[in-house]
Amino acid sequence: MSRPTEGIAVQSELNADEFNKIVGLVREFTGIDLPPHKKTMVAGRLSKRLKATCMESVSSYIAYLNSPEGDGERSHFINAYTTNMTRFNREDHHFSFFAKAVMPRLARAARKGMRVRLWSAGCSSGEEPFQLAFHVLDACPEASKLDLKLLATDIDSDILAVAQAGIYPRAHTSSLPGDHMSRYFEPVGSSSDRVRVVDAARALISFRTLNLHSTWPFKGGFDVIMCRNVAIYFDAETQEQLWHRLGSRVLPAGMLFLGHSETLSEECARQFKASGPGIFQRNATEAAARPVMHVH
Repeated sequence: MSRPTEGIAVQSELNADEFNKIVGLVREFTGIDLPPHKKTMVAGRLSKRLKATCMESVSSYIAYLNSPEGDGERSHFINAYTTNMTRFNREDHHFSFFAKAVMPRLARAARKGMRVRLWSAGCSSGEEPFQLAFHVLDACPEASKLDLKLLATDIDSDILAVAQAGIYPRAHTSSLPGDHMSRYFEPVGSSSDRVRVVDAARALISFRTLNLHSTWPFKGGFDVIMCRNVAIYFDAETQEQLWHRLGSRVLPAGMLFLGHSETLSEECARQFKASGPGIFQRNATEAAARPVMHVH
């Protein structure tokens, strides 16, 4: 790719056709639906990618993005349009339910030699899967010796690197329940302002880059899937597809957790029963499957 001279003007505004092409690519690559009122945001983030790739115009950038030479740029383009909003103990009733109603039976299953799998889909900077890991260790301190594993995925490779590091400002851990801060974090060097998740919790989690809108490279099912505040950025059709795909991956009597403003489609909901706000248990197909309690 030829590089223009330093200081060359870069296009910073979008006309209607360019906006439609860019949001079309975002939707194609990620499933994210960007409405017209997001035009300023779309233009601002695109301008940064034009500068980073030394492209002068939107048309030249789109051509580059769609060329074999632009394969590496796609991840940067995707990262530019993902939203990463999360915190420890977000929608705390989900973690309370998981700890009290779900994890005890999963711990029993793991101790009997059974396979137990949890998935944090759209894990962002890692607070969600790490908090799941803390509750796993509360109920099952020997989890690392059992067939009990957590998968944490996100489409944004930049934010996933933050999650893998497991380092957070100490102030961000203040919302954690009980003694989770003292048990599951350690200081970073001599700093009193930054803390790192302890190895015991980190060892339970496999972080992977994954686009929920594309092929999923795993075949097994999950006892628990958390996919919260992800589908709100998709259009109705893409949401419907995601609910069906997630539903098919939840094992009988397994749990699916969604964000407070998300709900399963009517067709997909037939496979589940509501156990609380944003909490769904898949119908058991085997008599031996044990349901969890219903929480209002």
